[in-house]
Amino acid sequence: MAVERETRNNLVFAVNGERFELSTVDPSTTLLEFLRSRTRFKSVKLSCGEGGCGACVVLLSKYDPVLDQVEDFTASSCLTLLCSINGYSITTTEGLGNSKDGFHPIHQRIAGFHASQCGFCTPGMCVSLFAALVNAEKANQSEPSPGFSKLTVSEAEKAISGNLCRCTGYRSIADACKSFAADVDVEDLGLNSFWRKGESKEVKMSRLPFYNCNKEICTFPEFLKKEIRSSMLLDSKGFYWYNPVSVKELQSFLESNETNDGSLIKLVAGNTGMGYYKELEHYDRYIDLRYIPELSSIRRDPKGIEIGATITISKAIEALKEENKSEFHPKSEMVFKKIANYMEKIASGFIRNTASIGGNLMMAQRKNFPSDIATILVAVGSMVYIMTGPTCERIMLEEFLERPPLSSKTLLLNVKIPSWESIKNIPSETDTMLLFETYRAAPRPLGNALPYLNAAFLAEVSPCKTSDGIIVNNCQLAFGAYGTKHAIRARQVEEFLAGKILSLDVLYEATKLVKAIVVPEDGTSYPAYRSSLAIGYLFDFFSPLIDNGGKISNVLLEGYIKNVDAYKINQNHVQLAHDNLPSLLSSGKQVIELSEEYHPVGEPITKSGAAIQASGEAFYVDDIPSPENCLHGTFIYSTKPLAWVKGIQFQPKPLPDGVASIITFKDIPKGGENIGSKSIFGAEPLFAEELTQCAGQRLAFVVADTQKHADKAIKFAVVDYDLENLEPPILSVEEAVKRSSLFEVPPMFYPKQVGDISKGMAEADHKILSAEVKLGSQYYFYMESQAALAIPDEDNCMVVYSSSQVPERTHAVIARCLGVPEHNVRVITRRVGGAFGGKAIKAMPVATACALAAHKLRRPVRIYLDRKTDMIMAGGRHPMKITYSVGFKSDGKITALQLDILIDAGLSPDISPIMPHNILGPLKKYDWGALSFDIKVCKTNHSSKSAMRAPGEVQGSFIAEAVIEHVASTLSMDVDSVRSINLHTYNSLNLFYESNADEPLEYTLPSIWDKLAMSSSLHQRTEMVKEFNRDNKWRKRGISRIPIVHEFFVRPTPGKVSILSDGSIVVEVGGIELGQGLWTKVKQMAAFGLSSIQCDGVGDLLDKVRVIQSDSLSLIQGGFTAGSTTSESSCEAVRLCCNILVERLRPLRERLQDQMGSIKWEMLIDQAYMLSVNLSASSFFVPDLTSMQYRTYGAAVSEVEVNILTGETTFLQTDIIYDCGQSLNPAVDLGQIEGAFVQGVGFFMLEEYLTNSDGLVVAEGTWTYKIPTLDTIPKQFNVEIQKSGHHQKRVLSSKASGEPPLILAASVHCATRAAIKEARKQLLSWSGKDECGSTFQLEVPATMPVVKEHCGLESVERYLEWRMGRK
Repeated sequence: MAVERETRNNLVFAVNGERFELSTVDPSTTLLEFLRSRTRFKSVKLSCGEGGCGACVVLLSKYDPVLDQVEDFTASSCLTLLCSINGYSITTTEGLGNSKDGFHPIHQRIAGFHASQCGFCTPGMCVSLFAALVNAEKANQSEPSPGFSKLTVSEAEKAISGNLCRCTGYRSIADACKSFAADVDVEDLGLNSFWRKGESKEVKMSRLPFYNCNKEICTFPEFLKKEIRSSMLLDSKGFYWYNPVSVKELQSFLESNETNDGSLIKLVAGNTGMGYYKELEHYDRYIDLRYIPELSSIRRDPKGIEIGATITISKAIEALKEENKSEFHPKSEMVFKKIANYMEKIASGFIRNTASIGGNLMMAQRKNFPSDIATILVAVGSMVYIMTGPTCERIMLEEFLERPPLSSKTLLLNVKIPSWESIKNIPSETDTMLLFETYRAAPRPLGNALPYLNAAFLAEVSPCKTSDGIIVNNCQLAFGAYGTKHAIRARQVEEFLAGKILSLDVLYEATKLVKAIVVPEDGTSYPAYRSSLAIGYLFDFFSPLIDNGGKISNVLLEGYIKNVDAYKINQNHVQLAHDNLPSLLSSGKQVIELSEEYHPVGEPITKSGAAIQASGEAFYVDDIPSPENCLHGTFIYSTKPLAWVKGIQFQPKPLPDGVASIITFKDIPKGGENIGSKSIFGAEPLFAEELTQCAGQRLAFVVADTQKHADKAIKFAVVDYDLENLEPPILSVEEAVKRSSLFEVPPMFYPKQVGDISKGMAEADHKILSAEVKLGSQYYFYMESQAALAIPDEDNCMVVYSSSQVPERTHAVIARCLGVPEHNVRVITRRVGGAFGGKAIKAMPVATACALAAHKLRRPVRIYLDRKTDMIMAGGRHPMKITYSVGFKSDGKITALQLDILIDAGLSPDISPIMPHNILGPLKKYDWGALSFDIKVCKTNHSSKSAMRAPGEVQGSFIAEAVIEHVASTLSMDVDSVRSINLHTYNSLNLFYESNADEPLEYTLPSIWDKLAMSSSLHQRTEMVKEFNRDNKWRKRGISRIPIVHEFFVRPTPGKVSILSDGSIVVEVGGIELGQGLWTKVKQMAAFGLSSIQCDGVGDLLDKVRVIQSDSLSLIQGGFTAGSTTSESSCEAVRLCCNILVERLRPLRERLQDQMGSIKWEMLIDQAYMLSVNLSASSFFVPDLTSMQYRTYGAAVSEVEVNILTGETTFLQTDIIYDCGQSLNPAVDLGQIEGAFVQGVGFFMLEEYLTNSDGLVVAEGTWTYKIPTLDTIPKQFNVEIQKSGHHQKRVLSSKASGEPPLILAASVHCATRAAIKEARKQLLSWSGKDECGSTFQLEVPATMPVVKEHCGLESVERYLEWRMGRK
């Protein structure tokens, strides 16, 4: 039935209950753009712009007046076109609650569970959780206990499984979500601010902020319901947005004269394809297909399920999961549900809610998109209904995909998934069985990642009547996404298997056929791995049917039909979880020891600002409203590593829409310098001049009227390069050494050798000579991209808001570039949405370019760097090549280590000359006997590398572990024993760290090492791992324990404390709040420092303290917020200020107490004001030589499980003990430990920061760069913060926590290596070889293809040959 056409002239919708009506809007405008630029709701954040991170998630609510029902679902506002939400209601986190009217329980619990650090991702997390709560209440389930929802624990975790966070490590966020679940055991929830250890379960439940599902927020306002008719379609006039209500109307529009004038038309359903294909075209008209009944309906008949092309993936999942209504045979129901389960791994929930089935298939057909949907639907013999003009045809999906790309006038109307009984007329009493499985190998188990390969297999099998065995009557085998144009049916394999009795020989021949068929196209990454996956999946599907005496085991069939794992029958069979969604259910145990000695310092109080971060009220640079006449900029960068730049032009027109100016080095004012950044080692130019010296180098700054126009303009920029008279670029460290292209390392940053290397080597029983290790780079992936806003001020001054870790140095660079005195520049930073070192040196040119453009144009200029440009220009962690030789005794004791390290610093020095020092510090954690090294910092034509969390330290510590692993492997010794025998004694520790000797009791590593073995049950679990590996062929486990020794340096830091007339306190510090809890610790220290005045009411000072933003003219010499110690140095600066104020107030307090007996804080301050006591104190904390350097210790045990068929590594459990001294705030430090560790897991296991042959970064966003997600953290994550003794040289005996735990993530890598070692041992036994020659170096990151390659790309073939007796 056609939809009745009723149109309205204006676009009408609601945001957080407020009505919006627009008479005209650019149809390409996204909901995110509108919310951020034209409303006060800034909580929706732009992070990736691809729908891959969840920072921009909103709740969309749609009202059905016929059913009088509201449908609520999440969506990525960065991909949702504004015109598509006509008549909708939008809810952001601001709509849930705020600081003025009261926070929502979601906000309160996120804050209370310490689940927000930098806070940039938090609003999206809150909306995702809110949507889950809203939809759970609609479920037909029993009412939960008061204060809880109908959500299950599993659903609560899954609610945020598509949201990225770079700070927290996810565990705390998962706990906050689970606290709403009806089936939660509050004893399983982690550290929070609501209850204390030892309180009863009932008390704990009562302490949670109360959630009342009956008083939940109305997501769809009544006024909007009244405006909505049966169809509230937008009139095309003024919007160029068309809403046809029938196929006929759509066809007539496409064929009308309007379409023959050269105008571009875009067909729209969910627009999620924009996240993958960044279209440059300007479309003249948009056609919304969602109101055409033929495209937007789901029909069921005995022959199958027909799904309209505009049906969303989420709606398709619901339809396929719908309970049996006797329409289909149970076999078909099984197939439909497995398809639905598989679809839940596609993208993330907020994408599936708007992405259409038809859009996905059309991208696969026209653009060779690596579709998951196409593969599984091809396997089950699906058909599509397409229409070109008046011609309609129903064809097989396989044929549809094989056709040349269809024209824009061809429409996909629907896809039909057949029921099996409609194809095969099998009597119900037959013993023929239907088997169906889906497979997917991707970096993330839960989805939100493209697969390396996907597959789906459907087979009819029956027992052979004449002999033992099972016959394959027929089968349909589909493979896709492996580097092919589209999903394929492996017909040769199908024909080969049809009618055969399954045997090892048959399966072996089938694998050979698959290997010949599944061949990725040239240029595909990891081609051999992808082919290997296809063989592994075929083996997994058919191998359980062999060796069963000709009987189709009921248990086996249950495994296929009811999702009971098939491998339960026989441990020798494969153990893939098939299409069951991997279990999340992360849990953890946190152990902290509290101290009241310096109250409130030492208390695990909630992070300052966490609640307003959750409610979206916390402002970041890009949230600052644009001043009048503000322009927006971005960079044109080089794509060549070394070339003359002859000019820059735009095509097809000289100046793209909205572009106001192009700023280059020629626009630097007289007296200014071409300087973009500076460190103590040297400067880097803001723009390349005639010569560009690396891919990614800044060439120009494009300024336009909107950020969208600026970002689009650089895609039309054409740079004219000339390579004449230039030597080849230096793109490797080996070439840099050959050509003597090196940065000088000042002697003070070059470590001293230890011992006599010749003597150590002479004492060795064994030697390993010239072994190599290579380490790659890592991208910061701060959730907030680089951002700045420059506003010209009076008298040739400039105010710059910068997302920076070093406002002071940024300030100086801007002044030098503009050629003005530093007092003409003010740099302000309130908070930073994640940094990790990437917003220190690398933030300077971003702010400087804005300031230069604003200076030239005398208009405000701002920038929010798009993710692709940010990734290309960021530089990231230092890659390096390590060659080592090591001598050791037969018992594993190492006597000498010689290292040659080549560091790729890139084009400019940045902080690279400090790397030798940073590498050697943690590397010296073992007693090497003698240690000698030659470290070169190489200048190459790559982008300049910079500090990234634990710069050099993570590499140095890993080098140490690689050496230990190699020694243990050579001696066939247990690697844990080799580690233990080489741990330092107190004496050897002081020999290696002679400049920084600890007291004996301060060397806590030996006690941590032993304590961790006990608390993690290391020895018992090691035996269990051995038993598991003996019993399982296709999964292997590994467990590893590693130590860390980390040196910290405390830098000078300023502070200022002022007491206002009402007794409230304002604090300024040099350190920047990056999410690390610096403001929180500073608040605690201010309250502690002032409490020593000892008057009534000082116990409540914490709530009176506010830390304010950094202002480079208000507080100078702020320095770097880096190296983990800025929090403690800022605290000490504040304590010095408080001591000054207390001394000033003490005489007055004593006088008043003598007069009155007692005195309240407010009265004391009031009197102080009347008597003109100076209540503002500044300090500059400069650590003395005995306190500026110290060490801390820690250890971790990690256990992993490796799937030998796919290379997937599951992180089963991690236990950490970390020495925090006396923690200034255990909750903050715990968050730092967990977050750093998970970021380290990314470096060691997941994140590939790849470049092309010219050094240009090709990992350009969330599609190609995979940071850890909720499904890639340890299932069990236990952390203990060890409280060590009093350290008089420290700030209140504390130690820092920001970076060392990242290094402990190497335990996961080492555990993976142990599991691989077992797989290789097994593979050698199948080949009839002994274990010799099994030593190997496991690359970093140890991604799935890397792990699989080390386990054996041909492990299935070797196993089958072994079983068949072939050698």
